Amino acid sequence: MQVLPLKEMAEYQDGSIVSKEIIKKESGTVTLFAFDKGQGLSEHTAPFDALVNVLDGQAEVKISGEPHIVKEGELIIMPANKPHSVQAIERFKMLLVLIKK
Repeated sequence: MQVLPLKEMAEYQDGSIVSKEIIKKESGTVTLFAFDKGQGLSEHTAPFDALVNVLDGQAEVKISGEPHIVKEGELIIMPANKPHSVQAIERFKMLLVLIKK
């Protein structure tokens, strides 16, 4: 057991996206991301649900073309097999939880 300072575990880098995998299991993953302003993940799909918990800043998450603005303290669920993308409106950090089973 260990207490971790989640927001500090991935530092921002200019013009980049930083990711740090915290848990990797057959049943799913937990990954911390830090996005510089303007950085993003292009539209894609996943065969399982994904939960995004915003730890800092704000971003636009599009799901099936519908934009959602999410900010620190909020979360959004991206349903399986629905196209989605993420774009940092300002520097932002998120915890991504993927459950495969």
